Amino acid sequence: MEAAPTPSNVVLVGKKPVMNYVLATLTLLNQGVDEVVVKARGRAISKAVDTVEIVRNRFLPGKIDVKSINIGSQTVTSPDGRTSRVSTIEITIAKKAE
Repeated sequence: MEAAPTPSNVVLVGKKPVMNYVLATLTLLNQGVDEVVVKARGRAISKAVDTVEIVRNRFLPGKIDVKSINIGSQTVTSPDGRTSRVSTIEITIAKKAE
């Protein structure tokens, strides 16, 4: 089963340091993308929030709006057959109109 390709305006947050995701977000914004979606699940949710806050407050103060925040959960099956629920978050940020 092949995973769906990630759209070009999505940053998937995982185990790497926060600044890696900040750099990825800034790179997308500098390439002319109007909206960036920062997605995370489980323990990485706090890194996703940190990523957006660092971009908003330190690198682009006054130039970024949080457009929407969507939260939810997914059911995940582990290799040994157990199912568990994992929290998810999607934070959409957009450039302010100038």
